[in-house]
Amino acid sequence: MIDYPIIDSHVHLWDLGKLRYPWLGAHPVLNHTFLIEEFDAARGPVEIKQFVFVEAECDHSLSADEVAWVTELSHHDPRIGAIVARVPVEEGECVRPALTSLSANPLVKGIRRIIADEPESDFCLRPDFIAGVQSLAEYQLSFDLGVCPDQLTSVAQLVEQCPNVQFVLDHLGNPAIKDRQMLPWMIDLPALADYSNVWCKISGVATQADHARWTPDDLKPYVDLTLDVFGCDRVMFGGDWPVALQAATYPRWVDALCEITRDRSRDDVRALFHDNARAFYRLEG
Repeated sequence: MIDYPIIDSHVHLWDLGKLRYPWLGAHPVLNHTFLIEEFDAARGPVEIKQFVFVEAECDHSLSADEVAWVTELSHHDPRIGAIVARVPVEEGECVRPALTSLSANPLVKGIRRIIADEPESDFCLRPDFIAGVQSLAEYQLSFDLGVCPDQLTSVAQLVEQCPNVQFVLDHLGNPAIKDRQMLPWMIDLPALADYSNVWCKISGVATQADHARWTPDDLKPYVDLTLDVFGCDRVMFGGDWPVALQAATYPRWVDALCEITRDRSRDDVRALFHDNARAFYRLEG
């Protein structure tokens, strides 16, 4: 177990009494309210110094309300160090008013618009999508990449056209760990990691494995490759709570990642669990 407070780069919260989350109906384990109190109970002995709230796919018409709600929560819990908000970047130049409004909130450090749910593998290469992402640099906002493995090639082409934007790949790009598949993920991931403005979250890994039977050994090849191709200065721990509860408790995921990285230096592990998230999301405190 980590013996210092960590920074979690990927936490969700939702209050079903405040906002609507259409996708939760298909996930009974997750289909109830998860607030900071539940997060503190779930983390057990793991001490959290700060965490990044990542948009939780509420009804898209309520995305601004989600940001306002989490901002209010931060007034009572300063551990909320940053917000990654949802914005429909596919609207191209039309997205600028929303970005102007969000960038006035000092907590909003990044944007996520999930690509994984799109049936087109090259959805992110639509001209308006590219233009919307390119505009993030002007507002000093990063972009979280929520993608499927077969979209990594297209994502690399997006990144190539957005050299001034900082990107972070969520959940290793969601490789098919349950099926023990490495290809084509293990070929496409290094190509994406070649871009120095792309970082990666070591998050959501157990969720991609067999929920009932996974072991650290099942996850290790995927985590090791990610650490090797990105280097230990461009990776960050993410708990993906509460979504990860489908596969693991919070302490079990932390313990598993500690086991996987036990042969790496203490400085590299600290960078993973603390330093890199702080640097990427420009956290204060």
